Amino acid sequence: MIKASLRSHLTLWFAGLSLLTLLSVGVYVGHIATEQMKQASGNALLSTARSTAALLAVQLRERQLEVSLLSKAPIMRKGDLDAPDILTLMELRTQSRAEYAWMGVADANGQVRQAVNGLLVNQSVQQRPWFQAGMRGEYTGDPHEAVLLAKLLPGSASGEPLRFIDFAAPIRNAQGETIGVLGAHAHWRWVTQIVDSAVMQKDAIPQIEALIVDFDGKVLYPELLAGEQMPPDQLRSASGWSTGNGYVTASIAVPSPSNAKMTWYIMVRQPLDVALEPARTLLYKLLVLGLLAAVVFVLAAYFLASSLSRPIERLAKSAKQVQNHQPGAVFPQDHPVLEIAQLGRSLTGMTQSLLSKERELQEANASLEATVAQRTADLTQANADLLKLATHDALTGVFNRRRFDEKLAENSLLFQRTGRTFALLLIDADYFKRVNDTYGHAIGDDVLCQLAALIENTTRATDFVARYGGEEFAVLLPEVEEPDSPEVVAEKIRAAVEAAVFPTVGHVTVSIGVGVAEPSDRDSLALLKRADMRLYEAKGSGRNRVA
Repeated sequence: MIKASLRSHLTLWFAGLSLLTLLSVGVYVGHIATEQMKQASGNALLSTARSTAALLAVQLRERQLEVSLLSKAPIMRKGDLDAPDILTLMELRTQSRAEYAWMGVADANGQVRQAVNGLLVNQSVQQRPWFQAGMRGEYTGDPHEAVLLAKLLPGSASGEPLRFIDFAAPIRNAQGETIGVLGAHAHWRWVTQIVDSAVMQKDAIPQIEALIVDFDGKVLYPELLAGEQMPPDQLRSASGWSTGNGYVTASIAVPSPSNAKMTWYIMVRQPLDVALEPARTLLYKLLVLGLLAAVVFVLAAYFLASSLSRPIERLAKSAKQVQNHQPGAVFPQDHPVLEIAQLGRSLTGMTQSLLSKERELQEANASLEATVAQRTADLTQANADLLKLATHDALTGVFNRRRFDEKLAENSLLFQRTGRTFALLLIDADYFKRVNDTYGHAIGDDVLCQLAALIENTTRATDFVARYGGEEFAVLLPEVEEPDSPEVVAEKIRAAVEAAVFPTVGHVTVSIGVGVAEPSDRDSLALLKRADMRLYEAKGSGRNRVA
């Protein structure tokens, strides 16, 4: 592995830290600028939406007021809806207001009595919403396509269907009775022109788009988006503007004229990419500036690292000569940097001391090798003793419970993999508590030791003998074929113990439970439980027997 020099390390560290710092600052500033641009764009769009909604509300109120005042004119209150002056009055209004597509009066039965240009005269408008609402009071309605006037008025140049906004007001006579309705249909394009003209005044906002949306969130304008559903959170955002679907969108409800049966929202939106373009430009400039500054820092760091590392490199070269037993190693002891001068003096002293110590080391090496050999032999013996202590019972010398559990698990896994059957003997000394109580625990320990020796001498070399706990022993039999079946081996052990004479105690007997591994065993615990149950059967049947 090639290792870099101190000069390279210092250069890379200085350059990396400076680059990381500048990039972090650039990204952080860019993030702040992005959020501020979102806020500024949202506020600008919200201001535009508010002014547009206010302008549209004023225009709608003026048209509603105009129709309302016209319905209350003295000529209307006389009660004669066929009076020629009524038509003259309506013609003057439509001529002064290009937004009106139709204006007329209908009697209480819904029959049009007079209308500008004679349109719909003598036709029934009783089922039209504006007439029904106008009989009850002043009315301003949502936009709708022309129904009765569709064939009577010229179509739009763009081919879009004619759409109107209805204004209506009741006509009451001198006695206050409602005798008819004055209705007016304003072109929908009049509304859209108001919105577009108000938005276009904000020419400082690039690629701005205005939408008119109804209460349910469906787009009414522009025609290309008509019927499209807008997200509710964009209509009723707590801040008045939001980001989503690639746009910064501001929305404001249009204040409705009195008694108007409509709720519109003016939505003004701008593509998010366009809104954040200044922030991205700033971020790119910061990143480029950061890279340029990093290059400058790298050059400065390289020259600084060179001035610091050059004397250290000379010291390292001299130290290498000492290591290779080469003559001519010189360590500079005078340097403007205090630490480097101290290092040179220290290396000179260390070199002199090293040469003297090297001879002593060679002399001590021979003695050390002999000591190491002796310690290695001692360690090997100690490891062997530790291994025996970890796997054998300290009292009886046979294997302990932990080693038995491991061996039982090994035999169980081998049986599951190969089907090679094995058996387990659980051996318990009968009435052993009497031995301890009568002769003392020291004699009891001697009995356990002799009992363990008898079991080991009676079993085969391939069998595994362990002290299971207290006065219990366990024997694993990996071979269960005749003539040395588990029952035969268990009976040999029982007979050998019964025939043996124990010093001080005399005769001792054991009870043995035999269990054989079965294919249905899920694990070694099933065999252990089965052998334990057989041991209890042997004890329950009078002890000194095999079950």
